[in-house]
Amino acid sequence: MSKYGRDDETWDQLTEGGLKFLIERARLRRTTSYTELNTVLERRTGIPGFDFGRQDERTAMGFLLGLIVKRNRPESNLMISALVIYLDGNDAGGGFYNLAADLGLLPRKASARQKDEFWVSQLNGLYDHYSRTRDTSVSDGVIPG
Repeated sequence: MSKYGRDDETWDQLTEGGLKFLIERARLRRTTSYTELNTVLERRTGIPGFDFGRQDERTAMGFLLGLIVKRNRPESNLMISALVIYLDGNDAGGGFYNLAADLGLLPRKASARQKDEFWVSQLNGLYDHYSRTRDTSVSDGVIPG
């Protein structure tokens, strides 16, 4: 089945690549932008990036972030998409809060303060979780093959 002009295999590759990159960012205790995520995915997967000048492509990026959250949440119990912010922004996009409400993590009509507190708690949770789960082979001085 094709969604937003991409097949299931492409979505799987983008989900895996995006999740790996976001875990790297969490371990560094850093956010990223939609633009940086798009560039990294394009470079690492060879799949054409999203055209943010088009509404359907912005929606497709949101769909991808939802797939990444669904894949990661059983392991982290957090929304790893909290790490993705607008290029000149300082919090997550509207899709993040909508997905949080869909998952029952945030009230549907949350106040700006509730949203901010939720986002910050997700960021801190991700930073703490991934700073504790570093790849032991790397920290032991063994270079992964």
